[in-house]
Amino acid sequence: MKISKKLSFLALGLLSVAVNAAAQGMSVSPYSKFGYGLLNDNATSSQRQMGGVGYAMNSGRQINVMNPASYAATDTLTFLFDMGLDFTMLHSSEAASGNNPATSDTQYGGGIEYLTMQVPIGKCMGASLGLVPYSSVGYSFGSKIDNGTNSHEGQGGLNQLYIGFAGRLFKGFSIGTNVSYLFGTTVNDVYVNTSAGSSSLFEQLLRVRDWRVQFGAQYTLNINKEHTLTAGVVYSPGKTLLGKARVIKYDVSADEKPDTLAQRSLKGNASLPDTWGAGLNYGWQGRLHVEADFTYQPWSKVKTISMPQFESTRFADRWQVNLGAEFRPSLRGKYFQRMSYRAGAFFNRDYMMVGDNNVREYGVSFGFGFPALASKTLINLGFEYRHRQAHPNPLLKENYFNIKLGINFNELWFFQNKIK
Repeated sequence: MKISKKLSFLALGLLSVAVNAAAQGMSVSPYSKFGYGLLNDNATSSQRQMGGVGYAMNSGRQINVMNPASYAATDTLTFLFDMGLDFTMLHSSEAASGNNPATSDTQYGGGIEYLTMQVPIGKCMGASLGLVPYSSVGYSFGSKIDNGTNSHEGQGGLNQLYIGFAGRLFKGFSIGTNVSYLFGTTVNDVYVNTSAGSSSLFEQLLRVRDWRVQFGAQYTLNINKEHTLTAGVVYSPGKTLLGKARVIKYDVSADEKPDTLAQRSLKGNASLPDTWGAGLNYGWQGRLHVEADFTYQPWSKVKTISMPQFESTRFADRWQVNLGAEFRPSLRGKYFQRMSYRAGAFFNRDYMMVGDNNVREYGVSFGFGFPALASKTLINLGFEYRHRQAHPNPLLKENYFNIKLGINFNELWFFQNKIK
């Protein structure tokens, strides 16, 4: 590949990051109205096909933002660029309650999920840069009230523009860190329409502009020539958030100026918890990988901001278990033998609470990695089923069917042809 083409490709990748810097992962769940929305764990398309594992993954062929220590596994000549797309169909149902009848609905969403790139820095170090979602908000539903109706809508979310570095300290052991700029705005709207004909809009804006860090470590034990065992851990310290929250009232039925009901700083009033993660990965001949991960976040200890006209959210400690496997029949065989076959499952007790109910989620996934001809580039196509509902009172039940498409460019970026 000529130098000019390489530079053009890099510029295109950086431009894509800039253009999509304000884009949010599109969520279509009413549960996303609570807290900061539905959380994302930085898993790429290939990792989502394996149930969302990644703390102990360091193949060097795929970018692994879940544990920055993995960047040290990058080959000295390799440039990686990974882009993920998502298409979601959500079917939700809710039993009748009070004045509200039983409901059933189907919605669709999707868009660009993430953009990442990775380069080597010498023989024992690597770096990564990209844009990944932290949380997403997206919902629309209505309910009856005395003398009128309520309509609820929300959109937005928080993003992470990160840069990460990793180094191998000695054989099998590497450490790394991600430094992220956390930014975005969540919007929650409540429309109140009375039987007398008046209509008002209460809008809550949560604007975050802050920094956060993540640390990771991995150790790989070569049991023998065929078997390996890798352990990985990550930690992100909790912190108070920087930004602002405000509530604005609009009198839709009258030509009046908006009225700011409240405006508060997030500093000292809202925070994020510590995040702990650990994983164990078993490898066989470089063709089979099986991994189990565990994540824990003490959300019950964080501060939550309370704004007028909007109920404050109660948080619970979040924990998640992920299991996944990947198999390649042959490293250099026929096409279908060189394909990657993946499957996984997960269970998540989420951080948000609805009344006295926890929100629980479980799912299964599978997918394939299609190698491009005459290249190490992979096209990752995956399918995922998720079920989410509150517990013990199920309230709203949600069933997701997701299609994940990832394009993982793997090129010999730094190879120099010899002069003949």
